[in-house]
Amino acid sequence: MNDKLKAVVVVLAALFIAIMMNVLKPDTDKAAEPAAAIAVKTEFVAGAQLAMRAESQGIVQPRTRTTLVSEVSGTVLEVADAFVVGGTFKAGDMLLKLDSTDYEVTLQRAQAALISAKAMLELEKARSVQAEKEWAMTGRPKSEAPQLALRRPYLLEAEANLLRAQAEVRQAQIKLDKTVIKAPYGGMLSKKSADVGQFVTIGSRIGETFAIDYVEVRLPLTESDLRIMEGLSSPAQLSNKSVLLSGTVDGVNSFWTATVERSEGVVDELNRSQYIVARVADPYGLAAGGGDLKVPLRVGTFVKASIEGRVLNNIIKIPRSSLLEGSRVGLVADNNLLKIVPVTVSSGDDRYYYLSAGLKDGDQVITSALGTPIEGLKLRVKNNVTASAEQ
Repeated sequence: MNDKLKAVVVVLAALFIAIMMNVLKPDTDKAAEPAAAIAVKTEFVAGAQLAMRAESQGIVQPRTRTTLVSEVSGTVLEVADAFVVGGTFKAGDMLLKLDSTDYEVTLQRAQAALISAKAMLELEKARSVQAEKEWAMTGRPKSEAPQLALRRPYLLEAEANLLRAQAEVRQAQIKLDKTVIKAPYGGMLSKKSADVGQFVTIGSRIGETFAIDYVEVRLPLTESDLRIMEGLSSPAQLSNKSVLLSGTVDGVNSFWTATVERSEGVVDELNRSQYIVARVADPYGLAAGGGDLKVPLRVGTFVKASIEGRVLNNIIKIPRSSLLEGSRVGLVADNNLLKIVPVTVSSGDDRYYYLSAGLKDGDQVITSALGTPIEGLKLRVKNNVTASAEQ
């Protein structure tokens, strides 16, 4: 055996011995790794009574909006101080006064014609009486007398002329009265189209007004909203429901209380919503006088509405962050292990879900994010559970 072969054998033998020593060495004892625990925040829950409310929104509209139109012609001689955009007035207040000279003359002529008609009627009555006396002198009964001999047609014509004259006087008086344009109701002027010195004709628009005794808000309701309100089938029950309106007035959030006035009774073909109408009385706070500090609810204001719905018993409220995918909730079970239970959601809002089944009083619900929840996962409660329970 030469030297090179001996060297190869030595190397292979050393390699074999090293491999065998590594394979046959005893195992080293490893310390057990502690199971990782996920830190969570929790709340204790309890059932309570829940007054549900449906949310909607709409635009404040007047109950009545009117375009004022002149029924006579004439020059505007006077306008009321309230006849300005934003001015308020009561029913029957004078808004404009037109030149009434022509209508006063027309009334005088009608009155003169009435006096003449009355005189003619008296004259015909006297002639009729005289004709009856002349007929009696003939010795024949009155029933045989011709109508013309007794002047009956002339008497009827005089009575007709009197009625016509009375109608002319009445018509002239009506037109004269209409030279003073009055407010049809208590309201506010939204548009002004006439002023002093302007000549208006019959049919001319002189302004636009709207009523301010109360305003209305048309509120759409979805299918889920209708379930909250138990439908709209009972008008008596519907009329007793209150509505809380909220909106921004002059940059300040304000609130008003309204009542449901009626349901429109139709389904919108485009969005499949049904509409109710809420009413707010005295929206500008004028009924109580100038000392009323009420924030006005102006026509055209966009408002959000919270509508009184049905009352549910034994409802559990949880934060929105607590609800897992598939309507499930994570609980802290015995030994701080994760337990996932299915729940039934009755309703929800921007902050909470309201559950009707799945939880019971005293359950410790996880309110923080869980990522991918796995049943039996080890948990570590970070919050002060006692303080949460007391709250």
